[in-house]
Amino acid sequence: MPGYVSSLARVYLLDDHDIVRRGLRDLLAAARDIQVVGDSSSTRDAAQAILELETTVMVLDLQLQDGTGIEVCREVRAVDPSVRGLLLTSYGEDEALTAALLAGASGYIVKSSRGADIIGAVRRLGEGRTMIEPALAEAAIRRLTSQVRAPALTDRERVLLDLVLQGRTNGEIADHLDAEPGRVGAEIAGLIGRVRSTSAGPDHERGTEPPGRHRRA
Repeated sequence: MPGYVSSLARVYLLDDHDIVRRGLRDLLAAARDIQVVGDSSSTRDAAQAILELETTVMVLDLQLQDGTGIEVCREVRAVDPSVRGLLLTSYGEDEALTAALLAGASGYIVKSSRGADIIGAVRRLGEGRTMIEPALAEAAIRRLTSQVRAPALTDRERVLLDLVLQGRTNGEIADHLDAEPGRVGAEIAGLIGRVRSTSAGPDHERGTEPPGRHRRA
């Protein structure tokens, strides 16, 4: 039918906990308007698979053994900004919101959420909507930028961070700066790692546990 747009959400799952990933697959498979097109326990090649499978919503564990959902989200959206990212995390509200903003994700949800809430979040993103309220995003951006004042960042890093928090993709930032995309992507990845480390409190989870481990809800 001309002009018809499928309402089916094509979902890719990235989580290094097999039980969590399998549970999510079974949960989402029960929804008739959601199709899980692929999953992985590793960030390696995840972005390529997400793009090749024509994913519309990627559900990404925030912290994995070999990287972060932030990196994968930005890598995918640098190629196809229409793909929506949903970060899955055990972190607190502030950290999760900050991570979503840095990733260019459309939302986040904690692993202890009810199944109905997770399905609802996927549906919302699949419809092209966001879960991040503008007022909360603005407050989080103000808080983050106040925590990473100079000399923590160079002038270039401040520019990069401002563009990231504006929701620009890596490709858009590279175009804006008339720079090589690969180099800009690497700079942004390093910057985000430093910003998250600087903005985290002394009792932050990443300071006491290795990547890939999560607190119990």
